[in-house]
Amino acid sequence: MAGQSLERREVLRVLALAAAASKFPGFSRWALACGHGEAEKARPKPDRYTPQFFTTHEYATVEKLSDMILPANSSPGAAEAGVSEFIDFMVASDPNVQYRFRYGLRWLDMHADQLHGRRFLDLRAAEQQDLMDHLAYKARFRAGEEEGRDFFRLVREYTVMGFYTSKTGLQELDYPGLRVFYSSTPRCPHPGNPEHRNLPAPAISP
Repeated sequence: MAGQSLERREVLRVLALAAAASKFPGFSRWALACGHGEAEKARPKPDRYTPQFFTTHEYATVEKLSDMILPANSSPGAAEAGVSEFIDFMVASDPNVQYRFRYGLRWLDMHADQLHGRRFLDLRAAEQQDLMDHLAYKARFRAGEEEGRDFFRLVREYTVMGFYTSKTGLQELDYPGLRVFYSSTPRCPHPGNPEHRNLPAPAISP
């Protein structure tokens, strides 16, 4: 389920939201891609993330879903980037999406119970994958699962948002346009000449 991306019109909104999230001191794994290195090193990170909105079970489900959407293979995925932490913090900060997430998670557990007699997290890996494939791929859509498909799109959007605004995601993306953000404040290349006296004159093109 990897390879998803945000629409270009969403990029500025996503960066603004991620920048706001980066100030939260409770993340144990997620870190803003363009954060300032020295400031982040000085800020200790907790050993474990404490969910701000989701219950323990809900958070574990979000963690599983994000890992299924962007799994680690030859490179890090959502779990390594701490995407579930980002999603929880963003949902806690936005009352407009809280009902959609909570309702979607309950729908997922109820649907898994109807199909297999167990909640989503209690299903075997193959059963989880099959259930999600029916929500993710148009060729496998089933009648009566419209609400589940809406929820999947919501989780996928936030997963992609959290991954590609993180340091882990930026390294994977290797997007040159974001390299303009320094990890630390650049220093003057002439430390012995702070007033820049006696520097060579700039070359003038003919």
